[in-house]
Amino acid sequence: MTRKIFKGFAILTSLLFTFSLAQAEPKKVGFIYVGPVGDFGWSYEHDQGRLAVEEAFGDQVETSYVESVPEGADAERVLTQMALAGNELIFTTSFGYMDPTINVAAKFPNVKFEHATGYKRADNVSTYSARFYEGRAVIGHIAGKMTKTNQIGYIASFPIPEVIRGINSAYLHAKKANPDVEFKIVWVFTWFDPAKEADAAQTLIEQGVDVIMQHTDSTAPMTIAEEKGIFAFGQASDMMEFGPTARLSSIIDNWAPYYVARAQALLDGTWESVDVWDGISTGMVEIGEFSDRIPEDVRAEAQAMADSISDGSYHPFTGPINRQDGSAWLGDGEVADDGTLLGMNFYIEGLSGSIPN
Repeated sequence: MTRKIFKGFAILTSLLFTFSLAQAEPKKVGFIYVGPVGDFGWSYEHDQGRLAVEEAFGDQVETSYVESVPEGADAERVLTQMALAGNELIFTTSFGYMDPTINVAAKFPNVKFEHATGYKRADNVSTYSARFYEGRAVIGHIAGKMTKTNQIGYIASFPIPEVIRGINSAYLHAKKANPDVEFKIVWVFTWFDPAKEADAAQTLIEQGVDVIMQHTDSTAPMTIAEEKGIFAFGQASDMMEFGPTARLSSIIDNWAPYYVARAQALLDGTWESVDVWDGISTGMVEIGEFSDRIPEDVRAEAQAMADSISDGSYHPFTGPINRQDGSAWLGDGEVADDGTLLGMNFYIEGLSGSIPN
């Protein structure tokens, strides 16, 4: 009888120990990046968010990442491998990962996916993005005030709504600050290619621009601006070290709080599919420190604009605003709705050239 009791106790202890080990197994969270983590821009900031998850949860969460994954079939292959590797939550951090994310999520209904900047969702797929256009309004104002040639250059990646509304917001506010401003836009059709971005910056400078903005991920435009003695803005991260004289301010993507919150939801068992589009008010979009090269009154104006966007008293797309062809889009005091902004496929009045297909 004593042996049976002892044997039963041993089995129970073994089961409890096994259960304890199972409970202690960390949750696996994966990240897929379109560029290298060392781009000091878009992918770098997403990876800072991943590191914040590790710091917040320690042994409870195990993260991994795959960098420089092309959008399309390669992304679907990588996502499948990440799901098979036991990742329970996977962040897919580029617009072109949208369809691959949806396709792989359908094959792994128990894996949770979070897609950045897209619009397709499922029961196990969330979407999240930042209102970058808010930051572009602020730096557009600064650019309009700082240009001497009245020529501002813009290096654009792909003609998707996110990029188009950024151009429109920057131009709208540069034009309000300086009615003589003209924008010159170069489309490079890549998110990260330092050589192409550098060539685009050189081309714009040859065309007379003295301020450069970018919606690409490398520090090449900032480096060129520093070399040529013109102004530029950090994109996605601060980029101060690459243009200590050229950099006027920056738009900083702060993904860390969101990533930590979603990892917590995974741990709590409360994760559900959501659609998040946050901006300056929540800190997902940050405005980098203003350079001392910006006059004090312009810094004050830019800060006031950021504050008014944050508290909701000002929306960057407030009418009257016309479309490029002169037709009315927003009436006096009318504010753009999110649906139109999310699908924006037109330039506003004053911009020259056409949006490529």
